[in-house]
Amino acid sequence: FSIVSKNSQMINTCSYLNVLSCVSGALCGQFESIIPKTIEVLKGSCVTIPSLWRESTFGPDVFDSSNPQQKGQLIGDLTQKDCTTTLNDMQPQNNKVHNFRLECDNDLKYFFDGVKISVTDDPPRPTLTPPTLKVKEGTSVSLNCSAPAPCLSLPPNLTWSPGLGEGQETLQENQDKTKVKISVLNFNASHLHHGQEISCTAVYRKQDGSTESSVNTSLTIHPKNPVSVSLSGPIRQDNIVTLTCSSSTNPAVKDYTWYRADGGQETFMGTGRVLTVKASDVSGPFFCKAENELGSGRSDNKDLYVQRMYTKSMKPKEEDSTYMNLDHTNRSPDYDVIAKRHT
Repeated sequence: FSIVSKNSQMINTCSYLNVLSCVSGALCGQFESIIPKTIEVLKGSCVTIPSLWRESTFGPDVFDSSNPQQKGQLIGDLTQKDCTTTLNDMQPQNNKVHNFRLECDNDLKYFFDGVKISVTDDPPRPTLTPPTLKVKEGTSVSLNCSAPAPCLSLPPNLTWSPGLGEGQETLQENQDKTKVKISVLNFNASHLHHGQEISCTAVYRKQDGSTESSVNTSLTIHPKNPVSVSLSGPIRQDNIVTLTCSSSTNPAVKDYTWYRADGGQETFMGTGRVLTVKASDVSGPFFCKAENELGSGRSDNKDLYVQRMYTKSMKPKEEDSTYMNLDHTNRSPDYDVIAKRHT
């Protein structure tokens, strides 16, 4: 078989055509090629053209390995009907359709559908999957970065930024037999990732040793942040206490709900970002729940320590007939000592 560029000279010719036709079980009858329609390749790099053959309909062809002077190599196994070929040092003049030609020992020749080779100055942009990401705090996240590998001997190197871990790389095959390099990054979403841009870069090496980097492909991660409760200040008996529920989630919180933790039960206390209660009417712990379109989260329990006034009557001296009151906001061992000294 041979690879010829349309309206140009033959690029290469293969001497194994009799083997191919005999293995196929057909006497140079009808054949069909499985070949990609278009391949994009970086200038100065090679291109690997996958081509499988099967006996079927009349059609066209692509390469020839009988001429050692040509810049290419047949790397497929003809005995398995695999005519995959690598062409080296692709340049702008190679920007054309190349056809696969099958030649038999007799006068029969077949041309199969051609492949359009597009030589570019810039490497292809990698693809991130999923393209956008909205997850809950603590969720396990898996990101896929993929980039075409048109030159099988020089696949791209994929890197992630920022460094959230090592990506697991594999080389996979598309339906049209072209190759793609895939890197999978796994990590747990944290509130520290909120609004953070994660990017993937593909670096391609040319056959002269130089490199070209693709434009970064990036996404912004929006994990759900933790929910927290804050107090308005010290809590004194009978004072009004203000509790505030906070959560910088994305998407924004739609509903706030307050509860008191009574053992293993949850007692509903109210709704809204702010809860106002009278200190003498409540005891902790409290917590709030924040809900957005991704789900709900809850804060840790918040204990309320109410400062109460304790009063004890005592005599300054044992022989005194009058009593004095000793007031203290919280009971403590010091209070007991003071009380005992004056009783």
